Amino acid sequence: MSTPSQSLFFMFFFHIIHIKAIYNDFIYATCTSQETYQPNSPYESTLHNLLTSMAISSSRSLYGSFSIANDNSSEASMYGLYQCRGDLNLRECLKCVESVADQVQLACPHMYGASLQLEECFIRYERSDFLGKLDTGIRYKKCSEIVSEDAEFLKRRDDVLTDLMVATSFKISTSGLVEGFAQCLGDVSVTDCSACLANAVQKLKTICGPAEAVDVYLAQCYAKYWASGYYRLPIGTHVKFCLFLHVSSLFILNCVFEHV
Repeated sequence: MSTPSQSLFFMFFFHIIHIKAIYNDFIYATCTSQETYQPNSPYESTLHNLLTSMAISSSRSLYGSFSIANDNSSEASMYGLYQCRGDLNLRECLKCVESVADQVQLACPHMYGASLQLEECFIRYERSDFLGKLDTGIRYKKCSEIVSEDAEFLKRRDDVLTDLMVATSFKISTSGLVEGFAQCLGDVSVTDCSACLANAVQKLKTICGPAEAVDVYLAQCYAKYWASGYYRLPIGTHVKFCLFLHVSSLFILNCVFEHV
């Protein structure tokens, strides 16, 4: 006979959900806590207030961090942040944050901690204070199946990556036919941003080698590059379904796509 915790694990492991997102919108979702809160609890109320505050703030700023205390329950205290990609305008940022706020509760229902990364924005919330604390753990990687040993391509790629490593927030770089961009979360210092991006670039090269397109997302920064024209994706490709996978202590969401 399974225990409640085992039943909860299998419920989330096999839980399939539908997410309304275009193909190149959804990146990853991570449920950072296996503990769940009860519906209509103080924590649920605090989470609702947090997500509402994020949406309001995103109409005025591309980044925001929050620390919310609940006088009636210490367990309802919460820390969170959102960040939009640096080339978005505020209207685009608001639209993305509203979307990700809806999706994160589908991805990690009733869980105390979660993060969700879309192409244009990111949110994270936890019970414990994570703000400003350096974390270079890898969250997501994607290496193209197409590789190139062409010396000119590799030189241009390295030029782009070297340029991205000196980013202090959001940076776009191009060299020849290679393009890329990188970004750090707004809660990290300039020094920690440099350290995070150096780590991301190192992982990018080690894991993916001479791939023509690579995305690497760490907890507080990401870097990506691609050969020009690589990401010309078909219009009308959508998420078909998403499946929770349990890796170590994390729940990770993988999605399958379809063209409609």
